[in-house]
Amino acid sequence: MKLFRAILLLTTAAFAPVKASACAACGSGNSQIIDSPMVDGMNLGILTLLVVLGTVLATALTLLICFIRKSEALTAAAEQKNSLVVTKV
Repeated sequence: MKLFRAILLLTTAAFAPVKASACAACGSGNSQIIDSPMVDGMNLGILTLLVVLGTVLATALTLLICFIRKSEALTAAAEQKNSLVVTKV
């Protein structure tokens, strides 16, 4: 199945028209459009979205790490409590 997907992807990429990969905003290399402020604004918008996405993902990763450490600490405390109970008896 993976081989079929790879062959399909390569075939599609090989026979796709060149204009299909052109950017609608830049007009595939038109120098009048590339130097426009609209393109600069679009690039800043993309950068802003990437920064927001990176911040959200970093926050989620930090929260996950915090939960893992808390779980390990609780497990260690429970094991220590159980070992103290066993040694007292």
